[in-house]
Amino acid sequence: MAPPFLAAWREQRRLRRSAASYVRTLLTDPDDGDVSWLSDVATRGDSDRARWELRYARRATGLLSAARDALDDRTASAVARELGESWSKDPNIAADMRHAAEQQFNARLRTLGQAINARSSPEPTGARLGKALLFVAGLSFPTKSDIERAGAIVSRYLEQANEALRKAFGTATLPENVPPSAIQTGSPPPRR
Repeated sequence: MAPPFLAAWREQRRLRRSAASYVRTLLTDPDDGDVSWLSDVATRGDSDRARWELRYARRATGLLSAARDALDDRTASAVARELGESWSKDPNIAADMRHAAEQQFNARLRTLGQAINARSSPEPTGARLGKALLFVAGLSFPTKSDIERAGAIVSRYLEQANEALRKAFGTATLPENVPPSAIQTGSPPPRR
């Protein structure tokens, strides 16, 4: 049996590798069709800005998913650390613009986080996410169809993030005869 410090070191390395794998999925560029649509609707033809808004949205939903849906409380911190390090390595960001890109990302993260967490709102989550994306992209008064399309895009990013999170970090499983409410808090559920 390995000494406790060695076991903790191995666990830290495993967590870091899983976070790095997960973050790579968040760095995927958006579909050209989505970029073109957002450019036409919200960014006054600026496709570079539209692409960045969608990149920010994918990364933000990934971090929000890790904070909300991970099995281990340390996952969100590990993902945030890897995302933070990704800014310095991103070839799409000029060296003198990295700080500005991080600030813009943080603003989008707050906006999308508020949209997800506004549970008392009568609007569906997809509509709140759609409005949030369109607002940060520069469209103050979106149409219903624009809200629906933007919401579908961000919801798809959130679903993809959840799937990638399960793939990188595992899925909680319970015995068939045990309801989730019967599990004691304080210890993580068993992994598959």
